[in-house]
Amino acid sequence: MSTKSRLDALYLEADKICISANSRIVLMSDCHRGVGNHGDNFLYNQNLAAAALSYYNRRQFTYVELGDGDELWENRKIEPVIRMHDDIFEILSQFYRQGRFIMLYGNHDRKKEQPRFMDRYYTHYYCENKDCYQELFPCLTAKEGLILEEAATGSRIFLVHGHQGDLMNDTLWRLTRFLVRHVWRKFELWGVQDPTSAAKNYRRKKKTERRLASWAEENGVLLVAGHTHRPVLPKPGDSLYANDGSCVHPRSITALEIEGGYITLVRWRTEVGKNNALYVGREVMEGPYRIADYFRM
Repeated sequence: MSTKSRLDALYLEADKICISANSRIVLMSDCHRGVGNHGDNFLYNQNLAAAALSYYNRRQFTYVELGDGDELWENRKIEPVIRMHDDIFEILSQFYRQGRFIMLYGNHDRKKEQPRFMDRYYTHYYCENKDCYQELFPCLTAKEGLILEEAATGSRIFLVHGHQGDLMNDTLWRLTRFLVRHVWRKFELWGVQDPTSAAKNYRRKKKTERRLASWAEENGVLLVAGHTHRPVLPKPGDSLYANDGSCVHPRSITALEIEGGYITLVRWRTEVGKNNALYVGREVMEGPYRIADYFRM
């Protein structure tokens, strides 16, 4: 099935959430949380992610994860992932308990589309500090797509991971998972890039982005995805395709913030302050742009 057909069908069945000028939403994706070994790309940025999530939690943002939050292609089990990054999951559980957490699934964590999988592995987790099981995300359902609609203007933002319609990462995802788990993971250690990955293959990245941008223009909807790991926020009038980037950039993570009717692309990274003290800083990369301006003729 083509990207257009997949997105058309998903757009028609996606849940819709109304937002207003008072809404605060942060979009992040492609954390690829792993088990702490050499293949755990999130490990290097986990402190940046913890700082960013704590900031958004304090400011009462709703956290929307646009897929590939957990690396379930390289790792068969989720328990060691949660155990390794229990500080991150504790913050996420705080978002969830206050009704401010929405999870979408991508190609690397597609097993989350199965309610049985979510009920079995994401309801509770073992907290070593308290030596007991704690609630994590009871009754959480992972979505494939979500529509944010501005109550005042009717403007729509369509949220997806971005793998939809990609033959290797969508239709044949089980085969690709097998190749990643048993073939490319080993070759990657020798410097060979995974040709099935839109994030690591430049030609696949550009092709995927063109398909997503084409669908957004054709439907007059601001489409926000992840998947390619390349952060993008166009100026209003230039395009209707945006991307929140990823949490596995070298030494930085990126996110899209929606607040007060505006959208902003930001980057979190380690900065050097006075007296050479290190701190985690937030930097605006693009924006803020008024969301309604994307839909003006």
